[in-house]
Amino acid sequence: MKSIHFSSRAVVAIILVIALVLGFGIKLYDIQIVNEEFYKAQNNAVKTYTVPLEAARGEIVDRNGNSLVTNRQGNSIVLDAAYFPAKTDNAARNQVVLNLIKLFEANGEEYVYNLPLVYDGGSIAFSDDEKAVETMKSKDMFNLQSYATPQNCFDTMVELYGLEAYDIETAFKIGGIRYELTRLLFAIENPITIADDVSDETVAAIKENGDTYRGADVKAVAYREYTDSNLAPHILGTIRKINAEEYAELKDSGYSITDSIGESGIEAAMESELRGIPGELTIKIDSDGNVVSKEVTKNPIQGNTIVLTIDRDLQHLAQEKLKETCNSVSISRSAGAVVVEDINSGEILAAASYPTYNINDYYEHYSDLIEDKRTPLFNRFALGTYAPGSTFKPMMACAGLEEGVLTESTKFYCNGSWQYYDITFHCLNNNAHGGETVRTALRDSCNIFFYNVADNLGIAKMNEYASMFGLGEKTGVEINEAKGVLAGPASAERYNKTWQMGDTIQSGIGQSDNLFSPLQLCNYCATVANKGTRYELHFVKSVINTSTGSVDEKGATVAEDLPISENTFNIVQEGMRMVATSGGPASVFSRISTPVACKTGTSQVIKNGQKVNNGFLITFAPYDNPEISIASVIELAGSGTSTAQITSSIIDYYYSNNTDERPAQQTGELLG
Repeated sequence: MKSIHFSSRAVVAIILVIALVLGFGIKLYDIQIVNEEFYKAQNNAVKTYTVPLEAARGEIVDRNGNSLVTNRQGNSIVLDAAYFPAKTDNAARNQVVLNLIKLFEANGEEYVYNLPLVYDGGSIAFSDDEKAVETMKSKDMFNLQSYATPQNCFDTMVELYGLEAYDIETAFKIGGIRYELTRLLFAIENPITIADDVSDETVAAIKENGDTYRGADVKAVAYREYTDSNLAPHILGTIRKINAEEYAELKDSGYSITDSIGESGIEAAMESELRGIPGELTIKIDSDGNVVSKEVTKNPIQGNTIVLTIDRDLQHLAQEKLKETCNSVSISRSAGAVVVEDINSGEILAAASYPTYNINDYYEHYSDLIEDKRTPLFNRFALGTYAPGSTFKPMMACAGLEEGVLTESTKFYCNGSWQYYDITFHCLNNNAHGGETVRTALRDSCNIFFYNVADNLGIAKMNEYASMFGLGEKTGVEINEAKGVLAGPASAERYNKTWQMGDTIQSGIGQSDNLFSPLQLCNYCATVANKGTRYELHFVKSVINTSTGSVDEKGATVAEDLPISENTFNIVQEGMRMVATSGGPASVFSRISTPVACKTGTSQVIKNGQKVNNGFLITFAPYDNPEISIASVIELAGSGTSTAQITSSIIDYYYSNNTDERPAQQTGELLG
């Protein structure tokens, strides 16, 4: 008989098999005998899921409580994973989606399609959104290489979602919704909206045909509504669905991937106040996948109400007058902005930009708005920066008086031109004003006078004072704004230039590299008017807490108290008063009863290879007891005087209709 010899390797293998069998046996004994009751309970356990309930956004009202942005009740269609066919059952999912698509199309509803593939009837191509295409190819979506073609992506979608039985157009429609479910992490805790603001007919059909539209549910939604969709769109701003980057940043703050978020304007700036507090829906599901119960365990709380500083009716007037003036200059080319400020608080009473747009049509006509050469989406009062021209001269007068390079009686002689080394500078239109004091130089807008002031001050000192007045500095408004540019060696370096002495002279009359926004010009004028207190500008007057009713007043914030004497301001104000009574805009301002002080400005720019002039006007009123300041700019206007009609209309309306403000006392001075 032969002896059986086991190698050490075979022995080890036998031992491992025996150990594995014993392990399974022990585990089976534990499950079936020792802990039988525990595992039975686990098998029958009810799982609990929490679904966030969206809170309505807060409302936005004007300073008098007039509604600007509210909410209206509407219905959206969501897919609920608690009832929708299982992920493994592609055929059932696709049939439900197709049933919904047929219903949507029959009732004229728009439904979701964010798949970055397009089909023109002949070929498949990527959409123009490169980031969306990159997301589609990513590991979490189709898991394709970066070089994958549109056809590769389509084929992957067909295989992933089981769309082989459908023609290409139907596959695109179904795939678009299926892709959205994947992209937005469809789950019981995360229902996905597939159609917004649907009709009552669609709602009724889905509620009455639960089997046909299995998993589809009607969700009551608060949609943004505007009492006047043409009013203040650049201030109010827009909302949109949160993007992936924002979600990654904000998910720890309670945002979901399906939330909306403020995109621009006050909607974005006050997002944390407007958003509200989401509620919670608790869903319990048994081991067979049946919904045991659905209960609202936490009610959503609407966002807070934002009270703006603007006056609705004044805003409307400012917009209309701005439009009229721009169109009178050039109906196809001119543009502009106007800002009205309370000089004793920094509250913005009105701010308009033209051309403008209808906020209700923003998303529907977004492509057209973007391509419009007149850039209606561009906020000119906050983001537009302009060479201020002669509106810069009141600041120059303050600096010159304070630094002692001139007194109220100092005279510089103007014969229409001024020789500076080898450069000849000219007064506007080669006017020869003769001997000019600071007051008459402001009235006549004499360039020669302010060339002399600039030469004596130097660029560093000029910019020191300009900064005090907030020129070339952000104003503090809640919405996005431009900083602007103060001309000087630093600005020249940015433009790859060398700063020359002649640049300092040009800067003294608001030319060179100086670029300021209408917001800055208005606040600068207000600082002159109130004799040295520069406030931070703001659009938000207060916030009303929806839960408690408490009011958080924002109040005035002083940005800087200027170290400039009252006498200096008196002299400069008197010069600005002379502009209104005997300067270019005198004929316009003589028609209103409120006395004003102002300064016109003209700056030359090149558009389409041609030299054209922009017109500016800064104004405060009433002259004897200032309350408001106004800054306006009209592109291509030719002169600041041509903007005076906007300003006079605003002042006349303000003091004829504003019962909250004390009317100005008349001084008895003849206007003319």
